[in-house]
Amino acid sequence: MKKLKLLVVDDDPNICELIRLYCEKEGYVVKIAYSGTEGLNTFFDDAFDLLILDIMLPGLDGWELCKEIRSSFKTPIIMLTGKGESYDIIKGLDLGADDYVVKPFDPNELIARVKAVLRRYNVLNSEQEIISFPTLVIDMKQYKVRSYEEEITLPPKEIELLFFLAANANRVFTRQQLLDQIWGYDFEGDPRTVDVHIKRIREKLGKKAIDWELKTLRGIGYKFEVKVQ
Repeated sequence: MKKLKLLVVDDDPNICELIRLYCEKEGYVVKIAYSGTEGLNTFFDDAFDLLILDIMLPGLDGWELCKEIRSSFKTPIIMLTGKGESYDIIKGLDLGADDYVVKPFDPNELIARVKAVLRRYNVLNSEQEIISFPTLVIDMKQYKVRSYEEEITLPPKEIELLFFLAANANRVFTRQQLLDQIWGYDFEGDPRTVDVHIKRIREKLGKKAIDWELKTLRGIGYKFEVKVQ
């Protein structure tokens, strides 16, 4: 069985070696880069199954590196940072990160998050890849969304949230359930992250569809409602 390959980008050699020790113990192959520029070059030189990125890096910082990778790839990314403020966390998630871990961290917690992100990534990519309605197409293979035949630009987390709701049409999900499914069971950020993403999806899709609705159930959560014609 092929071993999964992880790229760790952090300028602290001690943290890198700690992560390497625990990840290799779990059977992962680990490569290390000590700057954002080195991390980007290493990423393009090889094929990785997951990235662990520090935010405060020499050269490109973690946010810039995440944005650069997300512009072309959907490889899972965990942000590793000393910043625990909700703004920094939401910024990382909005740029396409799949999860975050705040320093100082328990290596076992990091391993749990690595496994959870890889599991969620595999589930998303093993399900039906295209969901199609007369006015909406969600293509997870290419991470693209079309509304009324027009391609709409959405960041990965918004596409994954829309896809998950559409794949479970007419089922109601609480904010916490959506956080668990899309951001991971260990997400400790602001639950209003879901509200912000739903609002942005609605704004970007624009026209009110005749065959579906992204519906709010006040005090409960959200559902993708398919309208009966």
